[in-house]
Amino acid sequence: MTDYVDGYCERVGPGLWGEPLNSLGNVSLLVAAVLVWRLAKGDRAGRVLAGLIGVVFVASAVFHLLATRWAAVADSVAILGFVLVYAVLFAREFWSRRHAWVAAPVYLALTVGTALLGGGLYLSMLIALGVFAAVLAFARDAYWTHFAVAGAIFALSLSLRAVDRDVCDYVPAGTHFLWHLLNGVVLYLVSRTLVLRNRP
Repeated sequence: MTDYVDGYCERVGPGLWGEPLNSLGNVSLLVAAVLVWRLAKGDRAGRVLAGLIGVVFVASAVFHLLATRWAAVADSVAILGFVLVYAVLFAREFWSRRHAWVAAPVYLALTVGTALLGGGLYLSMLIALGVFAAVLAFARDAYWTHFAVAGAIFALSLSLRAVDRDVCDYVPAGTHFLWHLLNGVVLYLVSRTLVLRNRP
């Protein structure tokens, strides 16, 4: 076992620049945070989402620079934090402001369930996007297409993350950096949707 996290094709040793593409790919998250912040203007929920995307950017960048286990935990916690807040905001805007808090424990239960089945932290996010799209489509809410597109992009992103170690012999840099690039797009799209929904 190494004293650093060696989980990606690109990481072949310790050091700040052991994963240059994975580290630089996080810029997509920073761009998403800035764009959502500017779009939100006076929308408090939008500004909160922009701030949380910024936290995800910092946590992920630190993890891929340092490759330590504590940074890996911080990375996962930052992502989970964004999704829990988003689930509550989604429920508030598209379902019930009074009972929106229920979305957080429901999502946590889904995450635990998928993790126990071997799906890890991210399968529940893909399922949630699918549920959001399906619920809104059933309600004939035009915003369902936003979540369908975000879900399709995230499915591709998750696939690229999953095959990273399998393609090392053919693509030495791996595919994990594409996971970062696409996730910036996904977080922007879903945050933009709530900002637009909030506008009079």
